[in-house]
Amino acid sequence: MGTLVSVRTGRVQKHERPVWDQRRGHPWRTAYQKEERTGPVLIGRLGLEGDEQSDRRFHGGPQQAVLMYAARHYESWRALPGLEAMGPGGFGENLTLSDTDETHVCVGDVLEVGGARLQVSSPRGPCANISRRWNAEWLLKRVLETRRTGWYLRVLTEGMVERGDEVRLVERPHAGWTIDRLLRLRHTTPRDLPAVHEAAELAALAPEWRQKFEDLAAAS
Repeated sequence: MGTLVSVRTGRVQKHERPVWDQRRGHPWRTAYQKEERTGPVLIGRLGLEGDEQSDRRFHGGPQQAVLMYAARHYESWRALPGLEAMGPGGFGENLTLSDTDETHVCVGDVLEVGGARLQVSSPRGPCANISRRWNAEWLLKRVLETRRTGWYLRVLTEGMVERGDEVRLVERPHAGWTIDRLLRLRHTTPRDLPAVHEAAELAALAPEWRQKFEDLAAAS
């Protein structure tokens, strides 16, 4: 499936908000800016050893223990004004993966990485932090439009990982249900209602996302 080109963790720090976001009036607390780790790092049930989340209402937990991002996207992002320095870790991810992206990764995919076994649980639901990190107010909208969001992983088996490890696909219970398809289904109208109902029943999809599709189905 690919190899890990970067393994990263971060601690919560305070940052000044960009000018366009200063109406909120208080510093921005985040662990978004993550540092490269060298050598083996333990992935536990709730994520990588040494990694933190500033707001556990929306980040972290067993369904969002690890964030993975596609390395191939960074070349396109660097072509945009103000993003010339963007590279692995630029989206706050823990693991940067070569050779694949949201159009090929499916929810429920079970991945063997080093000594760990991980499962794709949902698309990453991007928030304004990506815009704050790069001082680009327009960036969140662009991420949603392109669906280059990354994806979350739950931890099935704890283990050590490090940069250069091969990522092997060992199970695919929901073939065809790519991260890209789920994002299109949630954010694009008109919606395919039969597919919305089917998405709400995907056993490996994180409960929060199943509920979102249940709500969409009920409102249609």
